[in-house]
Amino acid sequence: MPSSLSTQRLIRDIEQEVEATRYYTGRGRLDSRVMAAMAAVKRHEFVPPDLEYRAYDNGPLPIGHGQTISQPYIVALMTDLLNPKATDTVLEVGAGSGYQAAILSKVVKQVYTVEIVPPLAEEAEQRLKRLGYANVEVRCGDGYAGWPEHAPFDGILVAAAAPHIPQPLLDQLKPGGRLVIPVGQAYASQELLVIEKAADGSLNRETVLPVAFVPLTGSLGH
Repeated sequence: MPSSLSTQRLIRDIEQEVEATRYYTGRGRLDSRVMAAMAAVKRHEFVPPDLEYRAYDNGPLPIGHGQTISQPYIVALMTDLLNPKATDTVLEVGAGSGYQAAILSKVVKQVYTVEIVPPLAEEAEQRLKRLGYANVEVRCGDGYAGWPEHAPFDGILVAAAAPHIPQPLLDQLKPGGRLVIPVGQAYASQELLVIEKAADGSLNRETVLPVAFVPLTGSLGH
């Protein structure tokens, strides 16, 4: 069990990186609700047991099956970029261990998260239930297709890099909603993008930051 000092150190590290990247992001600080969520969610619950001693480092960690739990700063930034509201329903693509979904659950009404790797989907679902995240629903499937049954979404967050923006996700985004997604080739140059859908359906695209994510698999790979 980590000490409160571990969480305090993590929050301090995130704040320092926010400041260091403000030239790219235009953000000198993140929303207080987002930072409160980062402090409240116990990251050691979402990493493999042999890596718990590194759970509160500000860096990504492997979680098996070729996947990673994202760097806390990136989790916080992507959450902030959604401009989340307490009444929002959000879709996440790439549940992984469930950490990003847990953060989102603290700042929105409902989270739907899709994971393509069956063992990870099952573990994330069991973990989130055990920890009491009642407003998160996990499905094993191809996130490229989104989750049409629960669309449209106020926000969509993609936690893996796509070579292009999946059209189904744009279709499932509400007018006024935001899609936060890393776009680029696997293990090559990638950019974190924010796509905002206007009331008339037109799209505004903002490039935020160079990033490095594992690739989005499934339909995009064919």
